[in-house]
Amino acid sequence: MNVLTDNWSTYWEGFLGTLELFAVSAVLALVLGVLIAGFRVSPVRPLRIFGTAWVTLLRNTPLTLLFFIVVLGLPRFDITLPFFTFAVLALGCYTSAFVCEVMRSGVGTVPVGQGEAARSLGMTFGQTMGMVVLPQAYRAVVAPLGSVLIALAKNTAIAGAFSVTELLGTYRTINELGYGIVWTFVWIAVGYLIITLAISAVFNVLERRVAVSR
Repeated sequence: MNVLTDNWSTYWEGFLGTLELFAVSAVLALVLGVLIAGFRVSPVRPLRIFGTAWVTLLRNTPLTLLFFIVVLGLPRFDITLPFFTFAVLALGCYTSAFVCEVMRSGVGTVPVGQGEAARSLGMTFGQTMGMVVLPQAYRAVVAPLGSVLIALAKNTAIAGAFSVTELLGTYRTINELGYGIVWTFVWIAVGYLIITLAISAVFNVLERRVAVSR
């Protein structure tokens, strides 16, 4: 227990860093994921091609490699940003590909007649997606979307290797002070468990509310 109490400020800083990294990356992933999902079901062929290429490329690229591309590649084009921002870009873009596929599967559960009815009323594709299709698709994707965000929370651990303050990276500081490596990682694991259980609880509540509204 002294590993935690003696290093509480270090653990707390890492815990807050992970929460901040997760929150900002999740917002970016959700926005991009919904947008790319719209591209993938769009009647405009170039948008469908772009959406398919985005998902195919990112889903088949290791996240660590994507971090290297962002952190080492972007500065070569004179794009210099804080490491935290680089980490958000890597995590958000990577996770957006999975959010996109979850949303696209949800769109597939909406009866085709719903979209046809909306278009017959004169709605544009964007209005049909935003006002008719996506609100219904959301009901089918709450659980898998929660799983994607839980994976995102755990993926934030990679950012520690790129000079970003987060929970896993605290082990280096604590290890240098001579504390046992096993208990150091035990408390780190507890921190991640708290985060993932909280995300799971939120999505369980959302899922129950959606089930009632059906």
